[in-house]
Order: sequence, then structure tokens, then C-alpha cells
Amino acid sequence: MSQSPHHQGERFSLPNAFDPDVGANTVKTYTLSESEHFTVDIHSGSDGTKYVDLVLTKALDREEKAVHNLILTAVDGGVPARSGTANIIVRVQDTNDNAPQFDQAVYSLNMSENSPAGTVVIKLNATDADEGPNADLTYSFTLYTSEKTQEMFSLNSNTGEITVKGTVDYEDMKIFEMFVEAKDNGPVPLSGQCRVTVYVKDMNDNYPEITIKSLKNTVDENIAVGTVIALVGVSDRDTGDNGKVNLAMNKSLPFILNKSSDYLYELLVSEPLDREKVPEYEIMLVVTDEGNPPLSDNETVTVHLLDVNDNAPQFPQTFYTIPVKENNAPGALLSSLTAIDPDLNENQYLVYFIIEKEIANTSMSMLFSINPENGNLYALKTFDYEIEKEFLFHIEARDSGVPPLSSNVTVHIIIMDQNDNTPLIVSPWRAHGSEVKEKIPRSTDKGTLIAKVIAIDSDSVHNSRITYQFLQNTDATLFSLDQYNGEIRTMRMFSYRDSRDQRLVVIAKDNGEPALSATVTIKLSTVETALKTYTEVPLEYDIFSDLNLYLVIGLGSVSFLLLITILVTIVLKCQKAKPSKAAPPCRNSVISERNSTIADSTLVSNDAYWYSLFLAETRKGKLVVRQPVPKGARYIVSSIPRSTGLTETSDSAASTLQVRFSISDHLFRIKLSICCYSLLYSRGNGGGICCCKFSR
Repeated sequence: MSQSPHHQGERFSLPNAFDPDVGANTVKTYTLSESEHFTVDIHSGSDGTKYVDLVLTKALDREEKAVHNLILTAVDGGVPARSGTANIIVRVQDTNDNAPQFDQAVYSLNMSENSPAGTVVIKLNATDADEGPNADLTYSFTLYTSEKTQEMFSLNSNTGEITVKGTVDYEDMKIFEMFVEAKDNGPVPLSGQCRVTVYVKDMNDNYPEITIKSLKNTVDENIAVGTVIALVGVSDRDTGDNGKVNLAMNKSLPFILNKSSDYLYELLVSEPLDREKVPEYEIMLVVTDEGNPPLSDNETVTVHLLDVNDNAPQFPQTFYTIPVKENNAPGALLSSLTAIDPDLNENQYLVYFIIEKEIANTSMSMLFSINPENGNLYALKTFDYEIEKEFLFHIEARDSGVPPLSSNVTVHIIIMDQNDNTPLIVSPWRAHGSEVKEKIPRSTDKGTLIAKVIAIDSDSVHNSRITYQFLQNTDATLFSLDQYNGEIRTMRMFSYRDSRDQRLVVIAKDNGEPALSATVTIKLSTVETALKTYTEVPLEYDIFSDLNLYLVIGLGSVSFLLLITILVTIVLKCQKAKPSKAAPPCRNSVISERNSTIADSTLVSNDAYWYSLFLAETRKGKLVVRQPVPKGARYIVSSIPRSTGLTETSDSAASTLQVRFSISDHLFRIKLSICCYSLLYSRGNGGGICCCKFSR
């Protein structure tokens, strides 16, 4: 065997062949199979023994041929010659005579940025023709590889595999160069080098960015349309489509974006702003690149609106109807009239006023008061429904802005009636005290009208509804009382067992809460002789023949007096006579001047019911009329005795009532006469109430 490297001519001794023959028959020569690297050299010893050496004729190269198989033949000198062979195996041992070689001197490759750690970039392969330690290779970066690159990549020293170690960012470094060396482990190591160039491919790995510049996050609500609120810059570190960006905003706001360049936008006011509707805006700006998939980012801009006095105070209602019970305590709270102003601070601070208005020379501020700070409305006096029924005025609410804004509301105060007036019995007539004495024949038929109790109440409709009841009835089987009209009638004829004197006590009660009442006592005495009575005659055509004549005369008189009234009125107007200080006319009232003395039982009333103006009570010959008292504050119901000329006959009933009126009231006198005529004629001895509503 031989070890390389060996030089040409180097000799290797081979063992001798053994032949038991002697002399010429022993080993004569040796031969070697064909070989370009070896030959044999035969030489004889002193004793004639043949010795053989293997001679290297050409240098060995293990990488070319690691094993040489040779056949050595020994031939004797006998005849025939005999031979023997021996196999010679020459194994060439390696020497580190080959440097490592890479497959390529330069490697170029692409890789995506942000590849995860451990990703294999490339596996380098270097070869060494040697063997054993001389072929064991170790890979490493040379000094030409930058530290930045070595931070991004790692190299497996045994396998030559390059993997990602750090974060490869295209925006940070686009090309990496790595110089790699492969070195063997021979006694005198040999090495080979290569260059690896990595081109980083850009990925859409960078989110676009928003930069807010010159932001006005607090503006007046009346800011002009087109005003720039902010400048918005956008950017993206990626390249190509990955770096192209677009800016948008949430659609529902009154703002718009104006693109002034590829990377700069203006945020503008696009329509009038109103703090009372939207006090602040959250504007979300969204920037999106054109990568695949696209990436986006957002930023919120908050814009606060400062208040401007652009809203007038507003009342919840345009018209307030406030009921107030009469007899209220002075200073009582009537209502709270609060207006609303959606502005802020001094623009919202309200002051309340009563807009002055005079009624009968009395200003509203003397009747009512309003708290200037909260709108609480108070009554300054006690109201009487029978005198004052309603008030109409305005209240103003004014803010404290500059300039101030205001609005007003109409207030209608309605005085509500309280049951504070006791019913007043006006029929039957009572000259003195509360007892009425009547005489009736014992022969009175069943159903005859004995008396009619009439009461009036100065309160309003509900509180003045009168019902009548017996408090005392001597004989419940003899008399009946209609609870609604107060008529007392006989339920049967008198018998000899019935007492001659009957005592009836009637109570007239109103419908208030609590109810108020008045009573009257009627003492009936029965007599045997028939008294002159009025018969209730059916209303037939021929009975009213005379009445028709009176009606025609009356109507003619009315027309004549109306003409005179108009003429006199024109004359008085032309003369500009000084107006009298008589009481102002009220609803359904008659202003009259009479020379007759006011009789006894003068009653005070209001004008709640027109049907209480005129009452006729024929058995006493009284006519109750309604006129103003001298100062005009109230009205009086006066009873006129029969002595004024009122008779019991139907023919003279209308003409004998002599009550003088002023010239403007002639029309009323005629109407009164006609009504009372009909009343006396139709009611007979029962009396009754006028059925017509009269006015001046």
C-alpha cells in the first residue's frame, strides 16, 4: 500500500513467492498486471533468490482513483513453466489537496419582507473532493458581511442553511449581501467562498398614517361655510400601490374633505352648524392604502361648538288658559310659565315680564305679579267671579344675550266660580220675615197650583242649580212639590178631616259643594167662600185675538221708537255730550233709569242667568225687574208693588206697568210689556218667570 502524495520512482517491497523446487525449477521471474501507475523491479540475491519491488511510475491521485487492484505473477524456470499469482490492492490515502467548492460563486434570490423567523432563505452547498476530515466543511460569514445583515440572518455552520433571524423590513433595507466561506478540516484547512444577494420584496405591511395639522377644535356655531377646520396629512411607508393612500370620513357630518395634494387634505365646513342640534362633532378620518389586501388606519377629530345667542326663548304653549278659583288668597301661585332657551350661559338666562295692559284704568301689574327669574305667576288680589270673570294679557321672556332675544305668550286667566252665594228666595213675596200667609178655598181641585217657590243664586251654572224640597209638610198626601220648578200643587181635594191651617216649609238648595240653602215658610188657611182666582185657560186662537192686536201695536211702537232712538243717538254724538259715569254694560244686562222708588225686599244678584231678570208673582201683584245700583258695581232685583197700576186682567197687564226708562231703553220696555202680558195671561194666579232673554 502506498500513501499519497508519493513521488514517481518510489519503491514498495513485495513478499517473495515460495517454490519448493530447486535449481532451474524454482522462481525465475515476476510479472505485474497492466498499470499506468505501477511496475515491478526484479533483482537477485547472492544466493540467487529473486526479489521483487513495486515501483510507482506515476503520481497517485485519490480523487481520481482511490484503489488500484494489481495482480503479481511468479513464474518458475521448469518446463513446462509453472506460475502462481497474488492480488495486490493499493489503497490511496487522501491528503488535503482540494479546496471546498460552492455550486455557484454568486447566488441571487428574492424574499418577502416580514418573513417569520426560521424561514429558510437558501441552503448553500459546497463540496470538497477530499475525504474524511479533509472533506468536512464548516460554513461561516466572512468579514465582508455586515453586522446588520448578520442580525437579520443566521447561517448554519454545518449545513450551510441561511434562515431569517430578525425582522426583515423592506422600508429599512431593500438588499442584503452575505459573503459565505466553506472551510475543510484538513491539517492545513482549505476554504472556498460565495456571495449571496437577497432582494427584499415589499409587502403591504405598513399601515397608512394620518397627521393632523392646524386643528381648530373649538369654533363658534355660526362659523362661515367653507372655513378650514384642519389640515390633514397622510403617508404610507410602503411603495407602489401599497404606498398609495386615500382619505375619507364618516358621511353623516356637515363637513367635507378637499384634496389639495396626494398627501394633504383640507377639512372644511360644508353647511351651517347649530350647537343646539349638535354641540360637538366626532369626525373620524379613515386613511386606506391600495395594497392587496388594503390596510387602513383612522383618527378621530373632536370639534366643539361655542354657543351664539341665536335662539329666542320659547314657551311650551302659545296660549295658556289658567283657571283661578274666586276668593283666592292674595299672593297665591297661579302657574309657572317657564320658557326654554336652548342656548347656553347668559344666552340662556331668562327674565320674565308682564306686558303692561290697562283694564278699566287698572294695569295688569296691579293684579298679577311674575317672578322675573322663574316665571312663577302670582295673584296680587282676591278675585270675585260675580265681578271679574276673566283677564287676558301677555308675558314676555327675554334672554340675557347680546343682543337679547325674546318671545311672548298669551295668558288667559279664568276666574272659577265658588259656591259662595246662598240661594235667595224671591217668590212667594214676603213683606217681612220668612213666613208667607195664603188663603185658599177648601173647594180647590186636585192639581191646583197653590204657590210657586222661586229662588235665584248669584253663582255660576253648576253652583246655582236650585232644587226644592219640603222640610215640613203638614199632610204629605195633600201637597206635592216639584223639585225643579218649585210649584206646590194639591194632590187631592180637601176633606172635612183636613185641618184648616196647613204649614209648609220649603228649602231651596243649590248644587254647590258644600251646598247652600234658604227656606221659606208658607202658612195656608182654607176658607169656605170662594176667592177670586185666575183660571189657567188653554191657549186657543180666539183667546189671543186681542193679544195679536197688542202685538201688532207693540211691534209698530218698537219700530217707531227704534227710529227715534237712532236719531237721538246721532244728535247726542254730534253734540259730543260728556259721557256719564254709569256702570259699563255687562252681558245680558239692562241699564235703566227709573223714577219710581225702589220697593222693599231689594235683592242683590249678578247676571248669571237671564231668566232671573223678570219674575211675576201675581198673587201679590209684584213684578221683579233687574237694574244697576247707583255705582254700577252690581245689579239689583226690585219688587214693584201692585199699586203701580198692575191689574189682574189680561187686557191691562202690559199697559198698566209704568216703569220709566231712558230713551235708549224704549225697545226694552215694549218687550218687557209683551212678555209680562203673556206671562200673566198664561200663568193665571200661579205667577212665573219670563221666557225670553232681553238685552238693551
